[in-house]
Amino acid sequence: MEKRRKVIIDCDPGIDDSLALLLALKSEELEVVGITIVCGNVPIKEGGENALKTLEILKALHIPVYLGEEKPLKRQLVTAQDTHGEDGLGECYFEKIEGAEVKEGAVDFIIDTLRKEKVSIIALGPLTNIAKAIEKNKKVFENLEEFVSMGGAFRIHGNCSPVAEFNYWVDPHGADYVFQNLGHKIHMIPLDVTRKIVLTPNILEGIRRLNNPIGEYIVKITKFYVDFHWKQEGIIGCVINDPLAVAYFIDKSLCTGFSSYVEVVKEGVAVGQTIVDKEDFWRKSHNSLVLNEVNSKEFMYRFLETVFKENHETLRKLKEVI
Repeated sequence: MEKRRKVIIDCDPGIDDSLALLLALKSEELEVVGITIVCGNVPIKEGGENALKTLEILKALHIPVYLGEEKPLKRQLVTAQDTHGEDGLGECYFEKIEGAEVKEGAVDFIIDTLRKEKVSIIALGPLTNIAKAIEKNKKVFENLEEFVSMGGAFRIHGNCSPVAEFNYWVDPHGADYVFQNLGHKIHMIPLDVTRKIVLTPNILEGIRRLNNPIGEYIVKITKFYVDFHWKQEGIIGCVINDPLAVAYFIDKSLCTGFSSYVEVVKEGVAVGQTIVDKEDFWRKSHNSLVLNEVNSKEFMYRFLETVFKENHETLRKLKEVI
């Protein structure tokens, strides 16, 4: 087996963030050196507690969790608790994890880790923490191996406005600052590909029948999400955006795209929109790899095989309904 890749996961848990954490922590290819929490789907403290709940399910509470920015760079925080529930985990209201604490200082943790070693970042929420870290010490990002961001939309409608995806809409100033100043090409995982990743009723019922604590957790936290998607978008099942970013980081063959310059609209009616200069009108240096095609079936196989690797026989039957 190749050497495990060290990653920081910056997230705002969130139902689909929690599924992404499950995938990352069960993936033998990754060594998660820390989880940093940013405001977004829920306020920062709720996000930290939700990360601990996912870690506890996996018996992985040794992985440090750090709280980051409580508000976007310039805008007021607007959460997605209508989508994820007041607690961020489908209003399951799990008991607080005893004997584990979240720490302060996500931005400093990112900087200190990059100062010491080469590491990648998978960003699953607004980019406020990353923007603050670049602003504070841009030089350490020379040690950044790879940066994957779930966010944006290319040729598909938004999920919080006609044109904007939630993560970049929450903090457009932070997102654009990262695109313009990171110094590395951003692997952008937009709604164009994540909308094709759907946990259908068949898959969820199959997961329930695995009789596995992780499966029970997934079924519980996604019930609210499924109801929201039906009411809001007429989708039977639920779109799970963030796990695709983790899966793509591990296996680039899951998605294809193109190199482009991207900037994020910071004000006005199109706030949060990603302007993707695919035809190179502006002749600016490309700062992104924009993914626009995905093998959704192969993703779902990888997700199930990784998260439920112990359930070989039942898993084989479940894959037949995908």
